[in-house]
Amino acid sequence: MEMKKRWIALNVENTVGVLSKVSGLFSGKAYNLQSLTVGVTEDETVSRMTISVMSDDITFEQIKKQLNRMVEVIKVIDLTDVPVHMKEILFVKVLKCTPADKVEVFQFAQVFGVSVIDIGDDALLLECLLTEQKNNEFIKLLKSKFKHMEIIRGGAVAVESISTSNR
Repeated sequence: MEMKKRWIALNVENTVGVLSKVSGLFSGKAYNLQSLTVGVTEDETVSRMTISVMSDDITFEQIKKQLNRMVEVIKVIDLTDVPVHMKEILFVKVLKCTPADKVEVFQFAQVFGVSVIDIGDDALLLECLLTEQKNNEFIKLLKSKFKHMEIIRGGAVAVESISTSNR
């Protein structure tokens, strides 16, 4: 069976312990949870989770069914094959920079549409709000040029497109 990355969004009750129950479902069944982000929606009683898992078709169907059975889960949305807008937050500290290194980092940031949000004597802090794939490409480029970095990834959030196109 083909293992592939799949995405689920959950609307859940915004109550204590819900995150633990959802993540516990994954660990208890040994499902490979790749990413999980959560935040409050426009309704303060509802949170939205965006979850990425690596699984085959059968396992993914089981995951969705088990999530649907949880009392705290209001809605399960399979985002795997629908047009979505998805971004991942990524912070990168490029450390031990020379002045020439800083110029190069600024050029890379400009090409990728990344913001330089803080500058030190020998370091830069970058904020990336790109797709997971674009963030991976950006990290690969930085790693090819710079050896001293700190990388913090926040996981992706996604929303279904309101048009028919995938942007």
